[in-house]
Amino acid sequence: MTNELKQRVHANALRILAMDMVQQANSGHPGAPMGMADLAEVLWRDFLVHDPRDPSWVNRDRFVLSNGHASALLYSLLHLSGYDLSLEDLRQFRQLHSKTPGHPEYRETPGVETTTGPLGQGLANAVGMALAEKILAARFNQPGFPVIDHHTWVFLGDGCLMEGISHEVCSLAGTLGLGKLIAVYDDNGISIDGEVEGWFSDDTALRFRSYGWRVIGPVDGHDRLAIQEAYRQACVDSGQPVLVIARTVIGLGAPTKQGQEICHGSPLGPDEIRRAREQLGWSEEPFSIPETIRQEWLQVTRGQSLHDAWASLWTRYEDSYPKLAKQLKAALKGDIDDQAMAEFERWIMDTQAQGINVATRKASQDCLQQLGPLLPELLGGSADLAGSNLTLWKGSVSVQQNASGNYIHYGVREFGMAAIMNGIALHGGFIPYGATFLVFMEYERNALRMASLMQLRLIHVLTHDSIGLGEDGPTHQPVEQLASLRQTPGLSTWRPADATETAVAWKLALERRGPTALVLSRQNLPAVVPKASHGVDWLARIASGGYILRDTDGLPDAVLIATGSEVQIALAAAEQLSTQSVSVRVVSMPSVDVFLAQPVEWQHQVIPPQVRRRVAVEAALKDYWYRFVGLDGAVVGMEGYGASGPAGALYKHFGITVEAVIAAVQAF
Repeated sequence: MTNELKQRVHANALRILAMDMVQQANSGHPGAPMGMADLAEVLWRDFLVHDPRDPSWVNRDRFVLSNGHASALLYSLLHLSGYDLSLEDLRQFRQLHSKTPGHPEYRETPGVETTTGPLGQGLANAVGMALAEKILAARFNQPGFPVIDHHTWVFLGDGCLMEGISHEVCSLAGTLGLGKLIAVYDDNGISIDGEVEGWFSDDTALRFRSYGWRVIGPVDGHDRLAIQEAYRQACVDSGQPVLVIARTVIGLGAPTKQGQEICHGSPLGPDEIRRAREQLGWSEEPFSIPETIRQEWLQVTRGQSLHDAWASLWTRYEDSYPKLAKQLKAALKGDIDDQAMAEFERWIMDTQAQGINVATRKASQDCLQQLGPLLPELLGGSADLAGSNLTLWKGSVSVQQNASGNYIHYGVREFGMAAIMNGIALHGGFIPYGATFLVFMEYERNALRMASLMQLRLIHVLTHDSIGLGEDGPTHQPVEQLASLRQTPGLSTWRPADATETAVAWKLALERRGPTALVLSRQNLPAVVPKASHGVDWLARIASGGYILRDTDGLPDAVLIATGSEVQIALAAAEQLSTQSVSVRVVSMPSVDVFLAQPVEWQHQVIPPQVRRRVAVEAALKDYWYRFVGLDGAVVGMEGYGASGPAGALYKHFGITVEAVIAAVQAF
């Protein structure tokens, strides 16, 4: 094996750099990069369609490292291929503000397609990317003009396949026939705790065949010819996603540590690295690559040739199909048609004048009915709750029925849906929205967090937002989820009180370059925003996140702050208190994060600091609202879980009533 290893100079360059990076940082994971080096070398030098000069080239293959702890492998690949990642950047592995963080981070490193690390989610992102490619190709490609035509490759390990999300997304990928998705499984039989046979004995090949995947292998993951042949077969589009099972040795090249969990997540140490260099026939100093090997690794010329050929095709496509080309270019850039949004705003004004009383989930569907024909880049979906979330509109076409459709039936796969949406947004060309009940946001939680970390433009429609959903009881009634969403950095959360606030929330969500959660009611709600009159721009007020809905002359005696279905309770309480000579201001705060982003002067204008008599009203956990009412303020809300019963009875039982708000104000 030693002589054979020495001959793998291009793969060994990856092994050496990975060892050196981890050792320099005294932190990291050398085992997976060393074990997957042969798989990566063949892919990146012989198969991957990419252009290091332009990491954002539209028709590049996407490469996702789902087992993101192997980041040293990805950084080595990017550096050697010719991306803007220097040797000095590799030396700064895992250091503050470097371009080589501990796990790959989207936007931080040229060529990194998605942030990975939470196992299984990279695989899910890859499914989303492959799905976006398939839909775009069906919509825009024309005979002789395959302008969208690329593969999505994903490397993954045992841990990714043990995570439940892998079942969710791989099952759906097979059902949807994502034939350009190729997963390469690093089957090394080792995880952090040791040999996985004691806790992972699945027949992986049988499992994936049952999903509708084509399975290749097992192949020797260190045999270049076998890997090449496996990749060749994988690139043949049979209408099925492909799993390549590759048997590898973790840490291959480390004489005393390869094949063991000891090399998974710790530096090899100076002595082991010295002996590894001897075994690999590598005499150069750390971070030094022989010039001949470096030149043979560079992919700039090959990438430029591939890119130029596509650019020529694109030019001819623009000449032949100018309208389609313009639409595709705008969609991939993420531009929203200003005229479309202006038309939507006119519709909002018309709707506001009507004072419609509906559940905000229905108001959301009404928005979609207007937006759908205006914005073809909207790509909807629901986790098997379309009839409850009301995410279908009249022009919805199932992707399963039509590859160029605009609606994905995700099935009961909340986590998978959220992570696939991330992949769709990362690929470009669409603004995805997906829906479930608010309480089941918990299933989506980590993928939603990743969307916020990466600042992806997508929309989570979360309905059945409180005890107001009624008889389904505490298992379905959210109480702590709103606080969790609001405290997620980078996520904008809206809980509108009526149809007008809902429409404004949709408008801002679409215009925002980041993720948004729309939290909507099951039950009907009255219109609370006054009809446009007296020169008041209510849409602008709502767009500030928190605004004065009902006011008094001069400084009020008390301020009531409410959201969603509880705004009507606050308004009714203020009306009754006014008969008792208590002047009350009602503040509707559909989006706390948007409100807190306003100038402090605006915040103080809405909630005057000198008025200490403050009460917040929301059918969710109380604790969150003390930041606004102060420790000397009061909150009318939930202190525990809900119960099964009619909505009206539940509000009375838990004391979220007009009488409770009045008592709270009077108690000061």
